[in-house]
Amino acid sequence: MTDAVALRESIPMPLCFPPPLGGVAGTCFKHEHLAAILEEPPQRGFFEVHAENYMGAGGPPHRALERVRRDHALSLHGVCMSIGGPSPIDRDHLARFRALVARYQPTLVSEHLAWSTHATSFFNDLLPLPYTAATLARVCDHVDEVQETIRRPILLENPATYVTFADSTISETDFLRSVSQRTGCGLLLDVNNVFVSATNHGFAAIEYLNDFPLAMVGEIHLAGHAEQRDDDGDVLLIDSHDGPVADAVWKLFELVIARSGPLPTLVEWDSNIPEWQVLKAEAAAAQRILDRAAEGTRHAA
Repeated sequence: MTDAVALRESIPMPLCFPPPLGGVAGTCFKHEHLAAILEEPPQRGFFEVHAENYMGAGGPPHRALERVRRDHALSLHGVCMSIGGPSPIDRDHLARFRALVARYQPTLVSEHLAWSTHATSFFNDLLPLPYTAATLARVCDHVDEVQETIRRPILLENPATYVTFADSTISETDFLRSVSQRTGCGLLLDVNNVFVSATNHGFAAIEYLNDFPLAMVGEIHLAGHAEQRDDDGDVLLIDSHDGPVADAVWKLFELVIARSGPLPTLVEWDSNIPEWQVLKAEAAAAQRILDRAAEGTRHAA
């Protein structure tokens, strides 16, 4: 029996899948917003949480999430699996992740194309990968292990990057396409990450998106970014999630939705948390774009 199978069988889990979300916009769930959320009728969209914030057995975090989950669909987003790392997937972490999936039955489950661990060290960053055949094989093995363990497909998110590797031989879009084709996973397209990486490395975001396998996308992320200067005085964008979505990212999002049709879309805002109504307004702006695309599809049919 393989380690993945042993983990899979250690916690019984029904082989059922929640219904798809369709073209709705959601927001990250922040505990600061719980009272305001509960004062309103259930919203049309969904909430996303970082899995690592709920890996304890109980306590206030779970009580809050349980209240939100009663009336809303949930997206579970992992940030520490280190799927792209050279080390094996941490079995204890994966078991806790699986237990969360079983407990909350999220409609969407996702992780990053990145690494964050080495030996016994953990880095509080989502670090980029060299896109090579060896890396591709390793990432596919890790995605297979995660999916076998939680008994459902995941969505893999494109990274925001600040450096690239000279030994990369595969484009990022082809790398993601190959992972999806080999493992059956879906993709999470983070439009802000595309804009950040394109600005930092000097390529055209629209060309990247034109080559992105949109048919494999199951969720879209939008977020704000911060602008800095590097040592040479050039613009350096940081995927900071600490402000509203930039106009340029909204424009790219509209172009994507025009091609793909409406998809579940999540607005991330993880620091400098605003009032609930501010975050809700960002999701409403995304929903208007999704609704216009849906209306256009109906008229074309």
